[in-house]
Amino acid sequence: MSQYLIGLTGNIATGKSTVAKMLEELGATVIDADALVHELQRPGTPVYNDMVAIFGPGILDRAGEIDRKALGSIVFADPQKLRALESIVHPAVLIESARRIMEAPTPIVVYEAIKLIEAGRAEMCDALWVVTARSEVQLQRLMRDRQMSEAEARQRIAAQPPQVEKIKHATTIIDNSEALTDTRQQVEAAYRAIEIMP
Repeated sequence: MSQYLIGLTGNIATGKSTVAKMLEELGATVIDADALVHELQRPGTPVYNDMVAIFGPGILDRAGEIDRKALGSIVFADPQKLRALESIVHPAVLIESARRIMEAPTPIVVYEAIKLIEAGRAEMCDALWVVTARSEVQLQRLMRDRQMSEAEARQRIAAQPPQVEKIKHATTIIDNSEALTDTRQQVEAAYRAIEIMP
């Protein structure tokens, strides 16, 4: 079976997961790098052990799981610590995602990852879809959906490369600033335009 791989990316709170869900409804297999991170950092895994060794037991909740909020407050305040985290997580995610892409049961596969371009994974994709949203929309979503304070939300947005950097690499841009019906129209049109070589 010939496979067509869409790399799906976009900054925090632009709506990557919303677009991924729409693509799944259209018949694509979606592999979510963030969900893989959750799986790969379960207690007892090599990734979990490395994270605790570097960042200490303060990143664990009462049940011994990684507390993403506690970890986030450490790494998003210190670029060096963010790089240390990425050096643990990225290689493990790349190996597991490559395996899942190969085993996908559909001809169109979507690999959703916030650091797709930065991790050098865009080159493996047949197309690169970048989801964008106006910065005030990102801010509102982070405060509403993730219960962040305005200062926390601004820090998270500022910790990422500007959206324009991702847009430079895009083959398709999905603007998710407006109503979902508008986003769905863009997704359906781009999906229908895909041509898979036999």
